[in-house]
Amino acid sequence: MRATLPGGLGVSLTATTPARPGLRVEAAGGGRLLIRQAERIVLLARQGARHHGVRYARTGGYRSPLPPITAAAARRVQETSPDAAVWAMRWTHRFADWLGAADQDGPLHRGRWTFAAGMPGWSISTHWDRLTRVDPDRGHVTWFGYGDPDDDLRDVLPLRRLTPAGHGRVRAWRRQARAGVLPPVLLWWVSGLQTLVLLDGHDRTVAALAEGGPPDVVVLAPADQGADRMRHEINGYVRRMRHLEAADVPAARLAVESRGLAEGVAGAVRAEGRTTAWPVRGGSREWERLAVRLAPGWDTGSRP
Repeated sequence: MRATLPGGLGVSLTATTPARPGLRVEAAGGGRLLIRQAERIVLLARQGARHHGVRYARTGGYRSPLPPITAAAARRVQETSPDAAVWAMRWTHRFADWLGAADQDGPLHRGRWTFAAGMPGWSISTHWDRLTRVDPDRGHVTWFGYGDPDDDLRDVLPLRRLTPAGHGRVRAWRRQARAGVLPPVLLWWVSGLQTLVLLDGHDRTVAALAEGGPPDVVVLAPADQGADRMRHEINGYVRRMRHLEAADVPAARLAVESRGLAEGVAGAVRAEGRTTAWPVRGGSREWERLAVRLAPGWDTGSRP
């Protein structure tokens, strides 16, 4: 089942299968996490003891669950979309269709999901600039602004190494960016990492940044069970409207409040929920064994 999000921001989707996806987060004790794709471990991570960030190690085994996007297909979507909102919605539906068919490599599993166009409100646009400058296979993602160094502050973590801007594949996407037909990239919210990971569009990301701007994005997230947040928005609106009506304010001011409610509800609907994590079979001992084998020499110790 699929429905449009308020304001045309994207779509919500209810998946009935599978119970356990091919691309999934697994967790062990002590803040240890990993992302598995089919039988491959694609990323290992460990949260800091003070919950200010997470250390990670990519293994190089990740592959996109989406089929390749041809230049001709990108051009057709652009040419048949009357405006940017329709263009974004068409790509959002395509991503949802493709992930629905990606049984062994995709993250969808039973439950409610959102595919939302655009970055979340908490993201910081300047963080994009760091992405192609500092993106090590073994690194650290800082949370809550505790950046040391500042390059650890990021909103997006690629699941494989980014291709240099001068590579042939990226140059082809750069031509599409200059022509205004570059497709958006697909991001996935992983709450255990407290960041968005790049599911599809690594080369498109580099191309967009090389051409002077961040890429358009679609964000996949488990739907937030946001009844409390929705109720807070509506109750706040009711209190403000009662106050304003008693003060006999102009109708234009009441319209502003109504638009504010619509924006607040839309934000609540697209809020990112908690990512389901399955247990690592073998627990912490198996996670440590995998870290030694897949990322030899990596410092997995906790970081403040």
